[in-house]
Amino acid sequence: MTAIASTIRTREPIEPMRLHYFEPWSWKQFQQHFALRRLPGVEHLTPDSYCRSFRLGARSGWFRLRPIPGALELELSPSAQDLEPQLTPRIRQMFDLDCDPAAIAQHLGRDPLLQGLLARYPGLRLPVAFDPFEQGVRTIIGQQVTVKAAVTIAGRLVERLGEPLADAEVEGPQRLFPTPQTIADDPLPGIGMPGKRVDTLRRFAQAVADGSLELNLAAGIESLIERLCALPGVGRWTAEYIALRAFGQPDAFPSADLGLLKSPLWGPEGISARELASRAEQWRPWRAYAAVYLWQSYAEEK
Repeated sequence: MTAIASTIRTREPIEPMRLHYFEPWSWKQFQQHFALRRLPGVEHLTPDSYCRSFRLGARSGWFRLRPIPGALELELSPSAQDLEPQLTPRIRQMFDLDCDPAAIAQHLGRDPLLQGLLARYPGLRLPVAFDPFEQGVRTIIGQQVTVKAAVTIAGRLVERLGEPLADAEVEGPQRLFPTPQTIADDPLPGIGMPGKRVDTLRRFAQAVADGSLELNLAAGIESLIERLCALPGVGRWTAEYIALRAFGQPDAFPSADLGLLKSPLWGPEGISARELASRAEQWRPWRAYAAVYLWQSYAEEK
């Protein structure tokens, strides 16, 4: 009887963890963000849940988030139950749960041009990638192509090189994102990118794999941008966008981004990258959040 009871107890479901945040926080914003960028095989999205596979050192698994009043409910795969302390900070950053939207809005609202956007989209957050390397790959793939085209190419990469996820559910992620060495070693024929961009992608992957490129902010954001720009085929926009999306740097600002330059805020003629960079100086140290508002307005006008 005792053995049976013990077995039954170990099979009881683990209570999902709740990740709380400061209001306002919009599930709709993140649902729209991932709906546009969802990576087949790695990410699974429904109207009220987000699930993705992950690799953490030698371990792998999946996590799922569901919105509930005032929090996100976090569910981990059976293989990842003991990884909660390592995963939770990264997931909180991914969904920007620790920012103070009121303080950011107060600062950005000093610019009269942003006041309308702040009122129209209260409390926008900064979506951040779970894995910096994955974001770097997706950013390089996305050079000079649409988001939809970049997702298609990244999906081919996962289908070709991504390892099957060991504890995948039928309705969930099925693969892991490829490792740096795996991408570096594959010539990627027929992947759908120009040869020079394939070379850039493979050089980036090899640099991460052999440690010559460290994807971290230990020496500061400008040092990271310089290290990235030192790679042939990686320009300032690519480096700044990686800093923003891969690390959630609140003051990262890719001033040459088309969506920022063509935001309806600037009128039908848009604005030049130089003018935008100058204007954005007054938004420091929250330029990344200003970018989120500009992107939001650009997306809704398309």
